[in-house]
Amino acid sequence: MSTEANKAHFRRMIEQVFTGGNIDLIDELLTDDFVEHEQMEPGAGSGPEAVKQMMAGMRAAFPDLQVTVDSLIAEDDILAARTTWRGTHQGEFMGVPASGKSVEFGAIDFVRYRDGKVSEHWGQTDAMGLMMQIGAMEPPG
Repeated sequence: MSTEANKAHFRRMIEQVFTGGNIDLIDELLTDDFVEHEQMEPGAGSGPEAVKQMMAGMRAAFPDLQVTVDSLIAEDDILAARTTWRGTHQGEFMGVPASGKSVEFGAIDFVRYRDGKVSEHWGQTDAMGLMMQIGAMEPPG
């Protein structure tokens, strides 16, 4: 795939899966041997099924989740993205009961493409910022 096709693929994943909630589309967008290098939840594992579980948990906790692609850079088989996640904490998330609070946090992602699908993901999510916003922890200091 071209870098432009990879960018379109990534935007589709964000719009239809992360924001739209079409979790079953993950099988079409990720390779069967997909490797997740970021673990937002302890013991989350890897592979498309682990991504489905993670997204189902996010959608249950933040049913109005909206993810915006702020920037994309692609070269060869690697794509880098900066995204902003917004939603309302309406369900349990990582053991934290629903707070009703609106949240906004960022993420930086790198994905590798193989045969038109995402085969690997590395990411850094502002998990600490998210957990502070839902009242799971106090700001440092």
